[in-house]
Amino acid sequence: MNRKTQIVVVGGGAGGLELVRRLGAKYGRKRHDIILVDKNLSHIWKPLLHEVAAGSLDANLDEVGYRDHCSRWGYRFFQGSLESIDRVARTISLAPVKDEDGSELIAGHTIRYDILVLALGSVSNDFGVPGVKEHCLYLDSREQADRFRTRLLNHCLRVSRAMLRDPSADEQVRVAIVGGGATGVELAAELYNAAAGLRHYGLEVFDESRLHVTLLEAGPRILPALPEKLADAARFELERLGVEVRPATQVVEARPRQLITRDGAVIEADLMVWAAGVKGADFLAGLGLETNARNQIIVTDTLQTTVDPNIFALGDCASYTPPGEGRPVPPRAQAAHQMAAVVFANIVRLQQGRPLKHFVYRDKGSLVSLSRFSTVGSLMGNLIGGSMAIEGRLARFIYTSLYRLHLIGIHGWVKATFLMAVGRVNRIVRPKLKLH
Repeated sequence: MNRKTQIVVVGGGAGGLELVRRLGAKYGRKRHDIILVDKNLSHIWKPLLHEVAAGSLDANLDEVGYRDHCSRWGYRFFQGSLESIDRVARTISLAPVKDEDGSELIAGHTIRYDILVLALGSVSNDFGVPGVKEHCLYLDSREQADRFRTRLLNHCLRVSRAMLRDPSADEQVRVAIVGGGATGVELAAELYNAAAGLRHYGLEVFDESRLHVTLLEAGPRILPALPEKLADAARFELERLGVEVRPATQVVEARPRQLITRDGAVIEADLMVWAAGVKGADFLAGLGLETNARNQIIVTDTLQTTVDPNIFALGDCASYTPPGEGRPVPPRAQAAHQMAAVVFANIVRLQQGRPLKHFVYRDKGSLVSLSRFSTVGSLMGNLIGGSMAIEGRLARFIYTSLYRLHLIGIHGWVKATFLMAVGRVNRIVRPKLKLH
């Protein structure tokens, strides 16, 4: 009896989940054993985490359970965290899975592979700034977004109760966000959208006027990936909402409820969010693969690792610099989607003995949503040799379409269309804010 070809994908983010769906749809279970490994039990699209954090999105409605998904698409799911790779034996080792009380649920074990794909995403890069890990919150995962929302609501409740006791009290919820990229800007706007609705959910004396958000960016302006005109438009909209935008402000230390800037200024905040950049998780540098200074795995133009052609990497954890380009492909959802398509094609070609495809990144532009207030962005990127600036309703429509394309990528057309219809119904019948 011939042994099944075992394809193992580690990481169930946007790229990894789309890849196992494609592989499962093509191969099924007859001659291939396709395995997805992830430390979590469910997936949520990372660009939505700022909405989860603000309470504007109920992640329970949008998350994808891996066990349900694998039963539909013909792959197997193992919960666990990658510890090491044995390239000689072609096995990976997974760390034990433990319960909340520390007891072991699943013992550490190994999984054989013929082809291995690493799609492990990224984590926030604190750049070694003292105190950030101890005192700042991140938005890398569903759990972190839930933690931020809980703490935000607790502070809103505190301010509301204080004002009920003394209507003249000048109480505020102070939020400091470090990083003026898409995550920081979108979170700042979404917080004002959520705060405006709290009065309808039991906090009668609380509204957006009681929220003070400070957005700190070390560079000369926010949204450096967008044309300056659009970045200025986003800043105008944020400041109109009440956000204090402070470019050219580098944070050098975090303390309890305080951020210290390079010029010695002290910024007081009840909640501090670090969104100043991403990197690969630290353990990636110890897997025996070639990595860069940000712990990203360096790959060739076929998205294979430089030291082992049987190991691919894609998404934020991978680093690929196109020939003639001065910088690697940016860690964006669109890059992960494009990489997943090429890795899928190359896994098929590798087994057929055919030449592999070369990855060519096609920049389709960047879009930033300022909640219900506005959307700005540039379209097409290098597809037309330049950029086309868009704002307003068109930009919002295209931004929403990106999520729909993600749903199609991980569910296929039929189920994705059904989920889109259900989503429209949920927006009508469900509460506008998640408060628990």
